[in-house]
Amino acid sequence: MKEINIFYNALETLPVLASKIKAKQKKIMGYLCSYAPEELIYAAGFHPMRLFSSKSDIVQAEQHLQAYCCSLVRGVLEDSLSGRLDFLDGTVFPHTCDSMQRLSDIWRMNGKYEFFADVILPAKLNTQSARAYMKDVLTGFKKDLEKAAGKEITDTDLQNSIKKFNIIRKNLSKIYALQSKKPGIIKGSDLYTIVKGSMVMDRDEVADILPVIAGNLEKIDLPPKNIKRIVMSGSICDSPDIYSAMESAGGVIVGDDLCTGQRWFEGQTQVDENPMDAIAARLLNRVICPAKHFSPTARGENLVSLAKKNRADGVIFMLLKFCDPHAFDYPYLKEFLEKQGIKTLLIEMDDQQQNSGQLATRFETFIHYI
Repeated sequence: MKEINIFYNALETLPVLASKIKAKQKKIMGYLCSYAPEELIYAAGFHPMRLFSSKSDIVQAEQHLQAYCCSLVRGVLEDSLSGRLDFLDGTVFPHTCDSMQRLSDIWRMNGKYEFFADVILPAKLNTQSARAYMKDVLTGFKKDLEKAAGKEITDTDLQNSIKKFNIIRKNLSKIYALQSKKPGIIKGSDLYTIVKGSMVMDRDEVADILPVIAGNLEKIDLPPKNIKRIVMSGSICDSPDIYSAMESAGGVIVGDDLCTGQRWFEGQTQVDENPMDAIAARLLNRVICPAKHFSPTARGENLVSLAKKNRADGVIFMLLKFCDPHAFDYPYLKEFLEKQGIKTLLIEMDDQQQNSGQLATRFETFIHYI
């Protein structure tokens, strides 16, 4: 499908993509967490871009971060120090894990980019005070963006931004639903590329292309296949090879609980209320990650619901090595799933070191087991 190739082409070389965005007179604001309030960044006239590690060797970052920080944090810092992110005009850090907070400190003290913002959202989301605090933090961030942009961000700007991101989220959800309804309707590597591309490409372009892809997929009549349905859980999954290995083993990803997947685009922002209240409400009510708290069992209940909704044969935990929040969550989530008769597999990954042969063997064994 030629529309999917647009995403592949955009991701081939990030600096080339960045130069095309800058040619449209847009400054680029990098971010490292799905809790970044992208609607505000976009409404200010900036381009929000999710940062991923280029997976280059870690050399300079070793002077700033311990070896037991996750490969995402170390890899992105390495890219910054080595000049591979010099196209950035600023960076936004919603505080999540300890490693990300320390990266924020190093980033700020390095002072390499024009704009920097810590967006310290509440960790506990189920109280009235959390809602008030969330609104205050977003209001402060809005003022920082207005100062950087040299203009006021109006309600009309925000409403237009909300509508744009709602289109993106709606169509990504639709594509995922089609994959769950007719597993294999789209290759996992293509789905991965579309989601990652949607996080870094010009959002106007993404909002135009995604409905076309969703519409084309709807027209495909796919005969039933004897394959195992898998839900993936974790923080990020930044490798198309994982999806290819899964499919070669006889499985297909029909849903995920990833911050580079459904957790990022899940839920619409209301357009019929105060835009700042609406943005805050979505961040408060969306599916949480281990860095946030809604109830002691919220994460487990969501994962079980996701598995049952997608009729999953099993859940695979794809955890970044040294990712403490997800590692602490894993035993409780595994127990929660297995009490419901849902089989699980744990895979620890490192952006810089991936053993594709071992990964394929473990996938094959698990799929045979379930």
